[in-house]
Amino acid sequence: MTPADNQSPDETIELIDYLKRFATAERFQKFQNAIRLRTRHLTIVLEDIYQPHNASAVLRTCDCFGIQDVHVIENRNKYEVNPDVALGASKWLNLVKHNSLGDNSTSCITKLKSQGYRIVATSPHKNGFTPESLPLDQKTALVFGTELEGLTQTAMDMADDFIIIPMVGFTESLNISVSAAIFIHTLTNRLRSSGDSWQLSSNEQDQIMLEWLKQSISKSDMIVRDFLENRAITLAKAGNIV
Repeated sequence: MTPADNQSPDETIELIDYLKRFATAERFQKFQNAIRLRTRHLTIVLEDIYQPHNASAVLRTCDCFGIQDVHVIENRNKYEVNPDVALGASKWLNLVKHNSLGDNSTSCITKLKSQGYRIVATSPHKNGFTPESLPLDQKTALVFGTELEGLTQTAMDMADDFIIIPMVGFTESLNISVSAAIFIHTLTNRLRSSGDSWQLSSNEQDQIMLEWLKQSISKSDMIVRDFLENRAITLAKAGNIV
């Protein structure tokens, strides 16, 4: 899902009220139920994943458990959503790609830290927190590496903490999509039962709701354009400056 257009909060609310007429009542109610359980307190970072079905499965898990933002670092490998695996999940998420520099891991992690995120690297080779013990009082970005090599040294060095899934068998690691599902399920359940502030702000909810409506309505771009043009004419006639 692409970020919302640069509309004012008032325009966004008016657009939602207008566009919901083109959706069924059941559909809009489903959007309302889902948006209340979305979070940016926890976000997922995928570093250079080269098997698209694994990354797409992670997107599906994020949508199922209410994580809104997924950051994709593309250093050597370009990621394309696998529609057969994601099953449309990317339509409801904010997928942020980091691919404009030679070292996109550093730029992505630096940006997330500037936004107040604690960087938690997933690795079976480091002693760290478990999904049950990881503190959730601060915004957290969970970083996953490639299927064979894991995270780069850059990501490991920039991590604030590490997290592992304790295992008792002979195999030392899980498939990335499986490990992501375990982490996300446990952490989102803990988050929602905590007293921490994890929900989206009202403005964030409105922006995402608007994008969801656009995604689900045929010819929504044309409908939005006509609405904004008519709104501008109405305001101009009333003596307002648009």
